[in-house]
Amino acid sequence: MRAYLARVDAVLVQAVIAAALSFAHLHDLASAAGQDGWKAWAYPVSVDLLLVAAWRRLRSGSSKAAGWCWFVVALAASLGANVATAGLLDLADVPDWLRILVAGWPAVAFLGGTLLAHTAPAPETAPVPPEPAEAAPETPGPPAIPEPEPNRTAPHVPAALVNHARKLADDHRARTGSPIDTDTLRARLGVPAPLADAIASRL
Repeated sequence: MRAYLARVDAVLVQAVIAAALSFAHLHDLASAAGQDGWKAWAYPVSVDLLLVAAWRRLRSGSSKAAGWCWFVVALAASLGANVATAGLLDLADVPDWLRILVAGWPAVAFLGGTLLAHTAPAPETAPVPPEPAEAAPETPGPPAIPEPEPNRTAPHVPAALVNHARKLADDHRARTGSPIDTDTLRARLGVPAPLADAIASRL
């Protein structure tokens, strides 16, 4: 844990030192190019903010081309200031082309920051659901064979009931001169139709 904290502290210290030096170089170059007062301090802030915005765009994973473009522009401005203040240029007599670049930087930084902040990332395409598989056409099968109906056995008819039915049939023939029909027999006996049919078959 201590080794990790020591490594983090070293990285932070190095980052602070590098940022402070770059900040000072940008300030000195802007001041030498005629941007005095608070304007000279605003230049390093503008360059660093553009670097951060470009880095965030690169980390977001969308529109990386724009992120790399503005990251290189901001990095070139920072490195250019560092090199220019290393003695390669006479800061007491800055050339006109450098004054033009420094004076035009605010417009460039504003354009880059606006594009990075307001460029919409590429929309995520929703996954297309797979098409449902077509159902296989139903092939006609063999015709259903009807099951045979169960054999219905004739109901059991007691002999006493048959004898009673014969008496009713004889009485009906004597009164009407015709044999008794099944409906009349069923009504006289008060039995179900299957049982009446079985009794009539035995008369």
